[in-house]
Amino acid sequence: MYLSRLLLLAALLAAVALTGCKQPADDLDAFLADYNVLYRDLWQRAEGARWDANVDVGEATSAARVAAEEEFAARLGEAGLIAKARAYLERDDLTFVQRQQLKYVLLNAAKFPGTIPEVTSRLIRAEAAQNERLFGYEFSVTLPDGTARPTDSNEITTKLADSRDLAERRAYWEASKAIGPTLRDGLVELRDLRNETARSMGHSSYFGMEVSEYGMTPAEMMALMDEVLAGLRPLYEQLHCWAKHELAARYGEPVPALIPAHWLGNKWAQDWPGIVAGVDLDALVAGRDPRWMIEQAERYYTSMGFEPLPASFHANSDLFALPDGATRTKNSHASAWHIDLDRDVRSLMSVEPTFDWLQTTHHELGHIYYYLSYSNPEVPFVLRTGANRAFHEGVGTLIELVAGQTAYLQEIGLMAAADEPDRISWLLNQALLGPVTFLPFACGTMTHWEHDFYEEPLAADLMNARWWEHVARYQGVAPPAPRGEQWCDAATKTHINDDAAQYYDYALSSVILHQLHDHICREILHRDPQTATYYGNQEVGAYLRTILEPGATRDWRELMREATGEDLSAARCWRTSRRCRLGWRSRTGAGPS
Repeated sequence: MYLSRLLLLAALLAAVALTGCKQPADDLDAFLADYNVLYRDLWQRAEGARWDANVDVGEATSAARVAAEEEFAARLGEAGLIAKARAYLERDDLTFVQRQQLKYVLLNAAKFPGTIPEVTSRLIRAEAAQNERLFGYEFSVTLPDGTARPTDSNEITTKLADSRDLAERRAYWEASKAIGPTLRDGLVELRDLRNETARSMGHSSYFGMEVSEYGMTPAEMMALMDEVLAGLRPLYEQLHCWAKHELAARYGEPVPALIPAHWLGNKWAQDWPGIVAGVDLDALVAGRDPRWMIEQAERYYTSMGFEPLPASFHANSDLFALPDGATRTKNSHASAWHIDLDRDVRSLMSVEPTFDWLQTTHHELGHIYYYLSYSNPEVPFVLRTGANRAFHEGVGTLIELVAGQTAYLQEIGLMAAADEPDRISWLLNQALLGPVTFLPFACGTMTHWEHDFYEEPLAADLMNARWWEHVARYQGVAPPAPRGEQWCDAATKTHINDDAAQYYDYALSSVILHQLHDHICREILHRDPQTATYYGNQEVGAYLRTILEPGATRDWRELMREATGEDLSAARCWRTSRRCRLGWRSRTGAGPS
């Protein structure tokens, strides 16, 4: 009997010991399961409120947004959640997916930490107020004859792309910058509050916190930006030289050292449309119904084997410009939304029949299809995001890139084969609209200014001077006349306000998309990257889905290696442009000056 009792006791102790061994894993699984349910619920309410505040800018929707975001912050920024996540991360037996979820628990908390609730509440309210100022602003233009009248973002864009009247161009360029002083003080307040929240979680600054999502330090990110720029610099200098000579001749002005900003066809000189003679891209879609633009973008994806968009996308999205006399104001910046982290996907645009909008519709649906692809049972709600943020931009911009290829435009009837423009002119125009002009803005001006703004932090009375120092250094562009500190030209870029310290995402997306495009063209299509289209190719669609479906459950570096056979390569950005460079340089004799 005594022996039986000893054996029973030993068995019970063994069972308890085994249960104890399993308990930490069970606790972690339960913690993550509960967190994902909570996260999805709070995200849906907050994202729904943010959507309402963007499609109907006003006090009521702003107040609802603040309430939803305060709840989001209070629940996901709780000190207890932060402490538990940090404790679990000390374990050495975590799977990648477990570790990744815990990392996102801390990243979500760092944006609005409940450990400093008063600061977090002020930040949420400051962001909502800045959103109202940003998207509720009514633009006006004072024309050369002294007449002042209302205008809007689309008209400013059109005038800068098309007008040959320098005085008119300057008037519209200055109109695009008039919002800056309205946003200046709010931006400084946001910077200080964002930095305070990020530092409370152990980051050097808000910029450092956002960079940490890539597993990098600010210094490492800036070194990567400089590496990308160094590879592009020779080609950019040649394009810059050619462009300033072309534009000086067009406007009857002396050739400048720095290109005046109002000579270029974009508010921030991030691309240079309208310079190449004989390439009128807007004429290709003139007269098209804006609805056709959306439908054709969707057809691009379904032709690759993706499912049609949910009916709710078309029912719930806000895709077109508001009519004159509309009783509401909306955010005019194109964006894609994942309201419930499942099938409720939406887009906010103001589509008009221009070539830029044709490409933008293809881009935004890239985000939408990324959302839908990783909304599957294998991906926890908190990891329903891109492998990194740049992957999201890369996918959208990849399809935007191939949607501008002549083969696609001919296949959908926008361009007749007989009307195909001169090959070198077309490639030159693509260079002026693509990464060669964009990356000096993204890697150079934007990323360096935001780095300085948050990391130094940049003094408020140096903000505009520093902006134009970076524009001159990286883009070779200058304002029409000196711009003092009463202006805040950086703040006229939407992202500086409401998507802060993340513009390097766009720069890295260019690296990613060119690497993916090069691989697709070599290994699947066996086509020249300069002419290839994915339209109708389901093998390309299947390849893309292997990249999209995991969301953030895979290490992005590993995913890149598996997808392309090599590590992330900054050199890809300029290798694919080499053929264009050699061709047009021999024709024009362009070189640095």
